[in-house]
Amino acid sequence: MALEFEKPLLELDRKIEELKKYMSTEGIDLSDEVKTLEISRNEKFNEIYNHLTPWQRVQIARLPERPTTMDYIQCIFDDFIELHGDRNFRDDPAIIGGLARYKGRPITVIGHQRGKDTKDNIYRNFGMAHPEGYRKALRLMKQANKFNRPIILFIDTKGAYPGKAAEERGQSESIARNLVEMAGLTVPVISIVIGEGGSGGALGLGICNRLLMLENSTYSVISPEGAAALLWKDSSLAQLAAESMRITGPDLLDLNIVDALITEVKGGAHLDIQMQSEYIDRALEQHLNALLQLTGQQLKAQRYEKFRNIGSEM
Repeated sequence: MALEFEKPLLELDRKIEELKKYMSTEGIDLSDEVKTLEISRNEKFNEIYNHLTPWQRVQIARLPERPTTMDYIQCIFDDFIELHGDRNFRDDPAIIGGLARYKGRPITVIGHQRGKDTKDNIYRNFGMAHPEGYRKALRLMKQANKFNRPIILFIDTKGAYPGKAAEERGQSESIARNLVEMAGLTVPVISIVIGEGGSGGALGLGICNRLLMLENSTYSVISPEGAAALLWKDSSLAQLAAESMRITGPDLLDLNIVDALITEVKGGAHLDIQMQSEYIDRALEQHLNALLQLTGQQLKAQRYEKFRNIGSEM
């Protein structure tokens, strides 16, 4: 799926393909012209992706092709066993989680899961979890805490599901309980924003010792469209809202909300899932090794101080 700001690249790709086809059918050597266009294309590519605007990063974060939690689990961890259900109502496929090994160490990994196509998105509710999803996540986190397993969380949701049935089953309570319980965990907790991190739905997996974020991901209390509609009564001003809200990785790192940015494949993580997984792997190993040096009480204290200090220097 091509984004609006990528159209100049598509036009150059089209011209290059036409020249190559003409060379093949007519037997005329136009290799110099093709090379010139390819150089122009590379220059344009670098110009675009070295100077992305906040709204362009939002668009990349929302790409349907963007890798999901399961994609990264398969690339980064070994022996993943998915566990299901909240032991109360049902299993919520919008959040997946289970046991795995990371560098030979047993860990618990949990994350929001979007669908890969229309049918899968309907099944996964577009990654918007019901309360039983957050209760399942908390069940797995408590299990990890009992058996002293580090917890790795992947955040990728527009927000928790706001439907009537979810509210009737305690959506707000389930997220609030996660915040309280996660604050008291005595094992390392690392959250990684891999796409959109929206509202309380993201925060329900976001109380952690380290919050990492891909360069083209977003993390915010509300979508740019929602903010524009509230502030200016015009959702079409979403681009202006995205710039004002400072919801992208570079801004959040500057605001001391995110602990580190993870390098993203130029053009978007979807262009090379294996390479992107390697970037995440390097950052994860570094931060996990540092946290494993702390005691349970030190991890709790560090987590407390992290969130107490957000906004203190603004």
